[in-house]
Amino acid sequence: MIEGTIRSVCTSSGKGTAKEPREMAIAKTQWGLDGDAHCGKWHRQVSLLSYDKVEAFRNQGAEIADGDFGENLLVSGIDFATLPLGTVFVAGDVVLELTQIGKECHSGCDIFKKMGKCIMPSQGVFTRVLHGGTLQPGMVLKAYVKMRAFVLCASDKGYASLRVDESTPAVCRLAEESGYEIVGTCLLPDDRTLLSEKMAEVCDRYQADLLLTTGGTGLSLRDITPEATLDIAHRQVPGLAELMRSSCLPITDRSSLSRSVCATRERTLIVNLPGSPKAAVENLSAILSPLEHGLLMLSGRSSECATLRTEESHQA
Repeated sequence: MIEGTIRSVCTSSGKGTAKEPREMAIAKTQWGLDGDAHCGKWHRQVSLLSYDKVEAFRNQGAEIADGDFGENLLVSGIDFATLPLGTVFVAGDVVLELTQIGKECHSGCDIFKKMGKCIMPSQGVFTRVLHGGTLQPGMVLKAYVKMRAFVLCASDKGYASLRVDESTPAVCRLAEESGYEIVGTCLLPDDRTLLSEKMAEVCDRYQADLLLTTGGTGLSLRDITPEATLDIAHRQVPGLAELMRSSCLPITDRSSLSRSVCATRERTLIVNLPGSPKAAVENLSAILSPLEHGLLMLSGRSSECATLRTEESHQA
């Protein structure tokens, strides 16, 4: 994860013009910054530019104000042009997805006339809004290149501090070793409402690409994690749960008692793992290969973002 700081937030009511700095702006899901000319149902809803690159340009003698390059967000500390398509940016509640790098520079713009060149073609990037909220100068902007994982442990005894939660650190270690970035963990009792509400929050605010739950998948009357998952799920992914059970049967026939389910809500995949640290790691290990492809499909990074590369010349 890379951290930067938003130096200015800019909007304009017309396209092809410099943008004006604002004290704050509202980012609307799948739309853009409220009042900005580039809002719409397309892949270039919010533009970002590196403050450091602009400062280097200023040092060449250009008198440039924030927003002159047509950027919505001017951010220090992040070199946007080096990031891959699909990178996720998070600032407060706002979640953005990198969809295009660079654009055609119109030779008639004021900066081009004055300096004979423009940094937007090589340094400017464009994003779509995956979750809305408020943006303002001074906010931290986090860039995630890796898939983000959140781990939720369901355990009455763990929540009551009667047992040490060993499954969460074990799952986190395996996930990190497998290329995921852990963005949060949570420990809750075996309460169906609390669990479903937390899962819905993580998914609806797109806090993670992958939500791993541990515990509550057996036959105890307090084991209700699968039910809590199905309460908020949009689509089931039964093949992953079947693969976990079948892969772990040679290890122990008790895997046949697992009621784990896998499902999606919005753009997040939820996977139920057993509460035992050993069993949780074994189950997650069994699905790591198809899990990667599934998350790329769910997030749109395996097809839609690749398509945008060919669209740049037509929509620049």
